[in-house]
Amino acid sequence: MVLLAPILRLPAAGSKRRSGRFVSTDRRNADRIGDMTDATDARLIALLTENARAPVAQLAQKLGLARSTVQARLDRLERAGVIAGYTLRLSDRARGGICATVLVQMVPARQAMVLAGLRRIAEVETVHTTSGRFDLACRLRAGTTEALDDALDRIGALDGVKATEALIHLSTRIDRG
Repeated sequence: MVLLAPILRLPAAGSKRRSGRFVSTDRRNADRIGDMTDATDARLIALLTENARAPVAQLAQKLGLARSTVQARLDRLERAGVIAGYTLRLSDRARGGICATVLVQMVPARQAMVLAGLRRIAEVETVHTTSGRFDLACRLRAGTTEALDDALDRIGALDGVKATEALIHLSTRIDRG
């Protein structure tokens, strides 16, 4: 399955400046988007989140607006940096491979070193800081179980890593992308 989603540029928390770039289809960001848009813009963004390839005429029909009005709103949202672009997102099945989440406990003073090491491991797709027993949650994707095993070994061997726990993804039940 191939999904397209708009890339939204949202302000940092507590800031009026627009910064950061990420794909968001999460309704929890609605109030942050709402700071820069009205209700119609929010509905337009929601429609684009469902299908970024939707023709402007179809968007206009769903919004009950003229095509030119919707196009003007899209242009304004793009110029303002609210919509920073459009991107292709492949499903896990289409991308193939084996996915895992690796929880990492590290020496706090070595965080920069651990992150630098994780950046050098091609199988690491994302790294999130976490609260609780583990400091980081890393999403990995590897072509084979052997490649995943090797990546796990390299993570465990990084200077500053105290412990890891790997969770192999068996299936995806919910993906809001």
